[in-house]
Amino acid sequence: MRLENKVAVVTGAGRGIGRAVAIAFAKEGADVLVNYVSYSTTAEETVAEIEKLGRKAIAVKADVASTADAKNMIETAVKELGGLDILVNNAGVSIPAMFLKMTEEQWDRILNIHLKGTFTCAQAAALHMKGQKSGKIINVISTAGIFGTVGQINYASAKAGIIGFTKSASRELGRYNINVNAISCGVIKTDMTEKVQSDEKLAAIYTPRIQLGRFGETDEVAKCFVFLASVDASYITGQVIPVDGGYIG
Repeated sequence: MRLENKVAVVTGAGRGIGRAVAIAFAKEGADVLVNYVSYSTTAEETVAEIEKLGRKAIAVKADVASTADAKNMIETAVKELGGLDILVNNAGVSIPAMFLKMTEEQWDRILNIHLKGTFTCAQAAALHMKGQKSGKIINVISTAGIFGTVGQINYASAKAGIIGFTKSASRELGRYNINVNAISCGVIKTDMTEKVQSDEKLAAIYTPRIQLGRFGETDEVAKCFVFLASVDASYITGQVIPVDGGYIG
């Protein structure tokens, strides 16, 4: 098992990509802190699935945009699970609005969760990883952060910001043997992309942009997270790895 006896924190792990990643980590031998902010029932279900695999897991409610919450979450992982080796910054929501109609609140909410949340959690994790001279930080971005998207300028801007964060953090943390990478997800079958999946007009717009001609499964994305969290990716840092079916080439 590639992650045997490792401890991982996965934010937004109650459902979607985060849930798939948490379970994939457990299958590879890791103990996992399952973070959530609103979906306590699904978070506990994720914990139950991990425990069935014979690994330890705990669900922790924390708003990643809160520095105090992020710090407490990391400290809880260290105390309850015995350490911290891997952080996945996956927590996120979508609040669509056209640019000229977007409110300041809609802008701030998305930037706080996605971009500030990545900063608060990564900083708290890195302070621990620095002392042990090892660690893996994996940030989640989207094709929206690379190509842009109509009606989600807040989301696209946050994801683009995480690219810069990833590259800068990798340069600062490399001296401590901490790898910092990002995975760019395409249209993956989750609750967040339900509108794209179910709306025939939207599906007709997005599907032709994907070279494989279909939307991705969460299990397919999770495999890349396992790779970047493992020793197999020990010489990879500061990179954005696309797992998008060849979205717009």
